[in-house]
Amino acid sequence: IIALSKDNLKARLAYSTVSQLSYIIMGVALLTDPGIQGGLIHIVNHAFAKITLFFCAGAIYVARHKKYISEMDGLAKTMPFTFGAFGIASLSMIGAPPVGGFITKWNLLIGSVEAHQLGILLILIASTMLNAAYFAPITYRAFFGKRPEGEPFTGIKEAPLSMLIPILIACTISVVIGIYPNFMLQFVKAVTG
Repeated sequence: IIALSKDNLKARLAYSTVSQLSYIIMGVALLTDPGIQGGLIHIVNHAFAKITLFFCAGAIYVARHKKYISEMDGLAKTMPFTFGAFGIASLSMIGAPPVGGFITKWNLLIGSVEAHQLGILLILIASTMLNAAYFAPITYRAFFGKRPEGEPFTGIKEAPLSMLIPILIACTISVVIGIYPNFMLQFVKAVTG
C-alpha cells in the first residue's frame, strides 16, 4: 500500500520488493509441494524481473534525467525498448502470463488451495491487485500519457547500449522462464525432492 503513494520510481520498486519477498516465505510456509515450488521459483523470477525494473529506472535517469513517475508521460515514444522491458517485467511482478511471475503465483495459489488456506488465497489475490495498481500506471503513463508542453518529441533516445543490453537480457530470461517453466520446476523438484 505504501508503494502506491511513492512518486519516485526507485522508491516504488523498493517497496514492491517487500511484498515480492514475502511470496517466497509464504510459499515455503504453506508446506505443500506447489507452495514450496512457487516460493523457490520466485527467487529466480523476482531476481530477473526486479533487476530489469531497476535497470530500466537507471536507464530512464541516464537518458532523460527523470526519476519521478509523474514525469514519465509519453516517455515510451522516445524509449520504446526500455519501457517495453519495463512493461514485461511489471507483468512478471503482477503474475501475468507469459512471464515467470505467473508460474510463481499459479503454484502459490495451488499450494494455498491444497493447504486449505482460504485466507492466504485471498491475500495472494489482494496482493496481485495491489501489484497491478502500482505497476500498471507507470507503463500506462509512459505509453499513453501526453507529453508535457514544451517538451517536444526529439526522436528515440535510449540509454547507452551498455545499459540497454543487460535490460533486454534480463527481460528475455524472465519471459523464457514463463514460457519454459519445466526447467525451473525440475530444478526445484530435485532440490525439494
